[in-house]
Amino acid sequence: MSDRGSSALRPEHPIARSLPHLVDEFGFETAGAPVSDVVTGITLSSRDVQPGDLYVGLKGQRHHGAAFAAGAAESGAVAVLTDPEGVELAVESGLPVLVTPEPRLALGEVAAWIYRTREDPPTLFGVTGTNGKTSVAYLLEAILRQLGITAGLSTTAERRIGDETIVSKLTTPEATEIHAMLARMREADVRSVVLEVSAQAITQHRVDGIVFDVVGFTNLTHDHLDDYRTMELYYEAKRELFQPDRARRGVVIVDAEWGGRLAQESRIPLTTISTDPASEAEWHLTVDEERADRTTFTLRGPDHRELTTSVPLLGAYMAANAALAIVMLVESGFDLDAIAHALNLAHDDDGAEIDDDDFQPGIDVYIPGRAERVSGDRGPIVYIDYGHSPDAFTSTLESIRRVTDGRVVMVFGADGDRDPSKRAEMGAIAARLADAVVITDFHPRSEDPALIRAALIAGAKAAVPDGELYEVADPRAAFRAALGLAGEGDVILYAGPGHEDYHEVAGERIPYSARDDARKALHEHGWL
Repeated sequence: MSDRGSSALRPEHPIARSLPHLVDEFGFETAGAPVSDVVTGITLSSRDVQPGDLYVGLKGQRHHGAAFAAGAAESGAVAVLTDPEGVELAVESGLPVLVTPEPRLALGEVAAWIYRTREDPPTLFGVTGTNGKTSVAYLLEAILRQLGITAGLSTTAERRIGDETIVSKLTTPEATEIHAMLARMREADVRSVVLEVSAQAITQHRVDGIVFDVVGFTNLTHDHLDDYRTMELYYEAKRELFQPDRARRGVVIVDAEWGGRLAQESRIPLTTISTDPASEAEWHLTVDEERADRTTFTLRGPDHRELTTSVPLLGAYMAANAALAIVMLVESGFDLDAIAHALNLAHDDDGAEIDDDDFQPGIDVYIPGRAERVSGDRGPIVYIDYGHSPDAFTSTLESIRRVTDGRVVMVFGADGDRDPSKRAEMGAIAARLADAVVITDFHPRSEDPALIRAALIAGAKAAVPDGELYEVADPRAAFRAALGLAGEGDVILYAGPGHEDYHEVAGERIPYSARDDARKALHEHGWL
């Protein structure tokens, strides 16, 4: 079965379900043609309709989705689900129309019913928080693989089932896509699934119809206030994941106030982690060694349980992400000693144990665009990172400072049409913690990029008036300017683009990969 360029992973052998039974199950009103067919899928996009689909027409900001019902019918849709406002538009398609006051609220349960995702489900892990969600998800999947478990993965960067990978469009896909993906994973005998869960996914009902076995919380810091207006509202969105109808167990890092509060307010059984030895948390993390390419740590838990391991990643914050992943696995039923044993064995690409003299014990993980080193053994060390919030800047820059005696040069911009309240703080943190700052354009979208740069520059100058500061609008030229400021033993942090392969300017996505461009520039300078 072809996915026709869609970002959705669908079952290759869908099981037909009775459309009249669906109507009865959910008590939908009906209009238009008689309801008498079977349904094999569900989608929100008329462009992604496949034969046998239930097309869902939602009211949008500019158009009502029901207006595209005729096109959905031409592609093979068997019915339309919409609200009372969309009925008249949907009836014109000639299809049966199922009617409910708020279709979005029904999406998760309807998709779960169509794809039968509640029947013999895999172990489901959900990760939320401001920073670190993607990293924890990849770490979970990596450890599961080392344990010999076939796992599925859905993150900001990609969706993955075994060797099959597609690029993600949203941090968390729509409910229709999630349940289709879970059905596809069941066909592939996936036993565990890791989902990155954004605050928007919770408030926009994208994870409805799912009950996670274990959910994890990394942190809550300044971000997304364009969506939630206040940190309190942002927190409340995250807290919703720690409710009995959403998850069975939870794990929370309680180093900061929001995590401690969540530990008190969660309505599911909860386990806590802290880096503070004096904390009353059940698990404690100690970072033993930080290097530019690896972080070693020890995790101590109840009953004198202990694990020492490492991640091939920069920073104490990555050790905290790894600790969260490990404790989530323990909470799901894995034995800590079994995890430790698996992390000390070398495996081939198929998960089989092998003898490898060059094997370094630890979590065998690659996380695209998260403090990803793209430089070689000569010249400056270059990291490409997805961080685009004040806290992410602080964590990464402080970690870099601990592993280098050289200069730190930072390149970054800020998202247009996204939470402008954090821009001045981003500029200030970069100016305080880096030796030189190069401010450039990054996804200006509909905003004037010069005004975005000006806000970042103002924050940097207010914090460090005489700081070394450069403004280079073009990101390619900006990185090369940074490279000209660094030499052997120095570090360049290019924050923002991470794994992404485009810049969005005035509604157009312009191809651009910071990782590829950085490697090209390093080669031009003779460093690669």
